[in-house]
Amino acid sequence: MNKEFVMRGQTASGETEILNFSGHKPGYAYKLVEFSLYPSTGIGSTSQEMCGTVTAGKTAVAPTDPNFNNEGLIAVSTHNRSTSPQDGPFFDSIVNDTFLITQNLILMVQNTGSGSNPVNWQCRFVAEKMSKSEEAVTNYKQYTISDE
Repeated sequence: MNKEFVMRGQTASGETEILNFSGHKPGYAYKLVEFSLYPSTGIGSTSQEMCGTVTAGKTAVAPTDPNFNNEGLIAVSTHNRSTSPQDGPFFDSIVNDTFLITQNLILMVQNTGSGSNPVNWQCRFVAEKMSKSEEAVTNYKQYTISDE
C-alpha cells in the first residue's frame, strides 16, 4: 500500500468538493500533510487572491471566514499575488497534520481577487496504520464532528 498519495483538482470559486475516503483500506487512517492553492488563469498578468478550507465537519467552512475554534477544520490555505512589485506574493497554509481521517472531507475554495475564476488545489495525504481499537475511536471521533 502506498504510504502517501495526492488528491488534486480545479473547483469553481465558492463551490465545494468531497474528498472521498470511503474506498480506502480498513485499518488505516490518513493525515493531511499539505494543502496548496494555485490560480487557473491570468498567471503573471493579473492580481490573484484565493483561499480554501478542508473540513471533516458536516458543512463546508467558508474560506473567507475560517474559525479555528471549529474542531472539524483541518486546513486553511491562501494564495495572494499582486501585480504591484512592492506587494509581492503571499502563500500560506495551516494544516492540522495530527487529525486522523477515516471519513470524507469537504474542501471549499474562493477566488476573491479579480473575477471569479476557478481555483486549482492539491492535498497530500499520508497513510497511518491503526489497531482495531484505534480505528474505532478515530471513526467515532470523526463521526461526532461530522454529525453536529
